[in-house]
Amino acid sequence: MDEKIKYEMEFPILASPSLLYQYISTPSGMSEWYADNVNSRGEFFTFIWEGSEERAQLLGKKSGERIKFRWEDDEDTDYYFELRIQVDDITKDVSLMVTDFAEEDEVEEGKMLWDNMVSNLKHILGST
Repeated sequence: MDEKIKYEMEFPILASPSLLYQYISTPSGMSEWYADNVNSRGEFFTFIWEGSEERAQLLGKKSGERIKFRWEDDEDTDYYFELRIQVDDITKDVSLMVTDFAEEDEVEEGKMLWDNMVSNLKHILGST
């Protein structure tokens, strides 16, 4: 397997951190923008897109701040994806920080996918 490259993206979001957290940390919230359907059983989340399923293990979360997963395919690696809410201390601007990994020739595709998904999220939140 090729070495994956870590990349990070920042998306300004016009919504309260508590509302945003509901959409990034719960199966029902993630079903609205991230996948067609999301189920969780314990620390495992199943993401369903047009009939295909991917399972991810919940590695950790901090209420109101972040959630971190590792895909089952990446078991025994240091790869993960994390959604983190960042609030500017001065302006109180809210951003969604995305950290993910992809093989070198798939980084741009991964970024475009996140752009599309977060665009859906912003639309749902009325943050467009």
